[in-house]
Parts: sequence; C-alpha cells; structure tokens
Amino acid sequence: MSSFGERGPVVVVGAGPAGALMAIYLARRRHRVTVYEARPDIRRAEIPAGRSINLALATRGIVPLVDVGVIERVDAITIPMRGRMIHAGDEPVLQPYGTRAGEVIHSVSRRGLNAVLLDAAEATGRVEISFESPVRGVDLAAGTITVAGPNGEARTVRFGTVFGADGAGSDLRRAIVAANGGRAEVDWLDHGYKELQIPPARGDGFRLDPHALHIWPRGEFMLIALPNPEGDFTATLFAPNTGDGGFASSADPEAVSEFFKREFPDLVAMVPDLVEQFFANPAGRLATMRCTGWSLGDRAVLVGDAAHAIVPFHGQGMNLAMESARALDRHLRDRPDDTAEAFAAFEAERKPNADAIADMALDNYLEMRAGVMDPRYVIRRELALELQRRYPDRLSPRYNMVMFSTMPYAEAAARAARQAEILDELTAGRASLADIDLGRAAELVAELAPLPQPDPLARSDALSV
Repeated sequence: MSSFGERGPVVVVGAGPAGALMAIYLARRRHRVTVYEARPDIRRAEIPAGRSINLALATRGIVPLVDVGVIERVDAITIPMRGRMIHAGDEPVLQPYGTRAGEVIHSVSRRGLNAVLLDAAEATGRVEISFESPVRGVDLAAGTITVAGPNGEARTVRFGTVFGADGAGSDLRRAIVAANGGRAEVDWLDHGYKELQIPPARGDGFRLDPHALHIWPRGEFMLIALPNPEGDFTATLFAPNTGDGGFASSADPEAVSEFFKREFPDLVAMVPDLVEQFFANPAGRLATMRCTGWSLGDRAVLVGDAAHAIVPFHGQGMNLAMESARALDRHLRDRPDDTAEAFAAFEAERKPNADAIADMALDNYLEMRAGVMDPRYVIRRELALELQRRYPDRLSPRYNMVMFSTMPYAEAAARAARQAEILDELTAGRASLADIDLGRAAELVAELAPLPQPDPLARSDALSV
C-alpha cells in the first residue's frame, strides 16, 4: 500500500474545468502539482469562432464550486434560467424547470468558468500550469510522459502519480486502458452541431428572455440558445450529419438561407449574418465514450471526460466531470494510505452513474427536439411538478433529480423509471390536470421511498436567482 504523495511528482494532464478543479483539490491536500495543457491559456487566447460553447451549471457542478470556495466569483458571470422557452408556435411558451425558487440552471461560458478555476488553482501557490504543452507519449511503467513545448521541442517529465483530465480524446486513457486490459468504446451520434451567435439588441439589451433556455424543437433537429451577461446569446443548431436537412447537404448558401427562413424565421430577423456565420463556423461531432479500467494501480487515474464523455443534451457533461473530481478527492481522503484502492473505489462508484447519465442525455435529446411539443409530454410534466409540490419528500421529476440534486445518477434513473409508470397510469386518457385522479396519485406516491437528503453544500442560494 502507498500514498501517491510519497511516490514523486504529482501531475495533472489537462487544464479544463475537471483538471483545474482536480489540481485545486490536490493542492488543498498540500501536494505540489504540475498541470500540462495542450492549448494556450484560455484566459488570454482568442477562442475560435463557433467553439465557445456555453455550459449549463447545475447543482452537481455548483457543489464542488462551493466546496473549493469560488462560488462567488462564478456567480458574477452566470445568468439563471428558470425554464425552457419553447419556440414551437406563434408565441413562445415557458415550461418551468421546477416548483422551488432554487430550481434554476445557470448559463455560464466555459471560458469564464475555466478562468475562475485556473486562477484559483494558481492562487493556492502549489499549482504550476504549463500551457501549450501537449503530451506526446506516456510510459506508465517508467513513470514518465513526453511533453512538447510551444516551439515543438520535446522533454521527458517524471511523475509519481498522474491524473488524466485530458478530455474525450485522452492520450492518458489510451495508455491506461492498454496497460490494464480495460476497454474504451466510442458511440458516435449521427447528429452534429454548429454554433451561432445572436447579437445584443440596441443598447446592449437582450433580444430574448435572458432567464430561460430557448429551444426551437423541430422533430429531427433543433436549435437552442443560452444567454450571456453581455446581452448576446450562444445558439447551437443540432441536426443530422447526413440526409436532407443534414450538415452534409448544406453546401448551398441559398438553400441554407431558405432553411433558416422556413424553420427559424424569428432567428433570421435577429441575426443579419446568419448564413455567413453558418459557413464560417465549423460543424462539431457528438459522441458517448464509455470506458472500463480508469486507473493503473496507484500510478495513474482518469477523471472527467477522459473517463466518461457524454453528449450535451442534459447539460451534465461539465457537472458530471466536476462531481467526479470531488468524488475522487473524497476517495483519496478516505484511503490516505492506499491510493490504488482509492482509485478502484472511485471507478466502482462513478462508472454506473456515468453510464446512467450517458443514457439519460441521449433520451433527453429526443425530448428536447420533439417531446416538448407533444401534449402527452406536457400533461405528464405538469402532473410531475404538481405531485412534487404536494409530496416534496417523495417525488421529483427526473430532470429535477438530475439537475437540482446530487442523488446518484443511477438512483435517479431507477426512481424516474418507477415514477414514469405512475405518470403513465394517472395520465392515460386524460387531457388536463383537472382530469387526474389525485386520490389515486396519493396512493401511488406513498409507495415511493423517501427522497435522499440533499448535500449540505447544495444550497438553493448558492448562486443568485
């Protein structure tokens, strides 16, 4: 048995939200940490057009930010969103996320959140971050990585323990899985995305309600928009990669213009250079990555997207990654003298939950692009919120269990499956809430086990609302 702090240098590969947060946790345990990041410093470099990506910060991400003491700085760069604004008819309709004041999600730029975490990591005085330093080779047996510098020169770096937070395309994952006989499977979605910007109105006002996540559901494709503090919105078009209406068939500017005029006429009115943006910004791919064998003894471990990359349709990729960093820190604290066992326990806890949210994220894409327009979805959602109001200690909609609690994802999925059976029975043949047999509802809800207590750090006032 050994503690990783006794093995030699502590290295983190990747300085995104998960890597920066992991470095903070390690520094809090009085380790000196070196972080290697392939890209330039996000606080100073220009972000390529179409690659900014807004994040939906929810309870699972808020709790670690409270834990490491940066929540106030994050609060200053977020905008709370109280529900989905559905653009499906003549007038947009708000579908609230929950029944409680704190049940909102928060739009935050990846760059802004990452910058706060990088600043906090450096402020510990124990974290050194080397940007433009991609890892070009990993020798786990020797305990070394080969790092390229800004000018292309390569150097060999020794480590005692390395934390792989280098994202979905992780080089550390390939090395660890090859060494321990694990397996990594990538399931590419047949849909991709393209980012667009909705500019502020004159006078720097918002062109849309800033306190909602806007969705234009269109069945096989959809557009979403999240607000930014500067008054603009980051919009993302999700569509098939191939076929009619897919990105591969969108090579003609006139056809693209007609597509937007037909499907999103309100967007055309707000974004004069919409077609130009469409062709200037790259199309991104989407995939789910499931992995077994997250660690190698006490020498290396994966955290964040390197261990569990998911599609973005439940707004949980970043929240999942930061929750995992906090969980890894907890396992290391629980087993200070047996790092290998801590790493193994971390995977045993987190993998079933990562798999559960991966499945729920795929399900939520169908819900967002088509389900939110279905009258059956609307009455089920209304009933779920009404039952939550009446029985707050017994029932919570699946979306709320995922977004506004730290209940293990796998438990949320299992509870949601049973609740779906209840909602199916109660809404069968019913057109509105007034038609629901609430007496029968009370009997069915009473059969549910009580909801777990919230995390002490999951304060409803953790961010401004």
